[in-house]
Amino acid sequence: MISPATFALFLTTSIVLVLIPGPNHLYITARGLSQGRAAGLVSALGVELGTLVHVAAAAAGLSYVIAQSATLYTIIKWAGVAYLGYLAVRAFTSKQAEAGRPEPQPLRKVFAEGVLVNVFNPKTLLFFLALLPQFVRPESGSPALQVVVYGLTLMLLGLISDLAYAFAAGALGRRLTRAARSLRYTSGFVYLGLGVLTAFTGRQ
Repeated sequence: MISPATFALFLTTSIVLVLIPGPNHLYITARGLSQGRAAGLVSALGVELGTLVHVAAAAAGLSYVIAQSATLYTIIKWAGVAYLGYLAVRAFTSKQAEAGRPEPQPLRKVFAEGVLVNVFNPKTLLFFLALLPQFVRPESGSPALQVVVYGLTLMLLGLISDLAYAFAAGALGRRLTRAARSLRYTSGFVYLGLGVLTAFTGRQ
């Protein structure tokens, strides 16, 4: 059983990290600004489903295997960069963007994009490899179960943070409807920025 002291330390550390704006927050904000609150909320749910994928992979030991293989890590990293680049190009070249308003996407597609953005996010992978294992104690029981507990805790904290960004971006997006022309490239630049951040994320 995880000791209360260890869990409290993990909780404190996770809260601090979650409060720091990251790529997922940028993605959710872009969706909320361009398509409204519903899209922001759906993208937040997709992002956290992506976190759940990382939790399952870490518990199964797959994340460790990937971390030990420079080839597998590089494939995941550049697949993420390529996908974000595709989203940026689509945002810049869509017909509706040329008309002065962002292109709306079906919510199921927004959800799927949120999942992929986080699944291919090396920073999330590195969190589960570099930080989370430090809190796993063999004497506290099954390491896999501990990873699941810690991972779900992080996912819950992330969801709370993501939903806050989604609500804020959705509200701001409605207020800025008249400024659609100046906002039409918001999503594209955010996706492009996410790709650059991913490209420069190292294995240290």
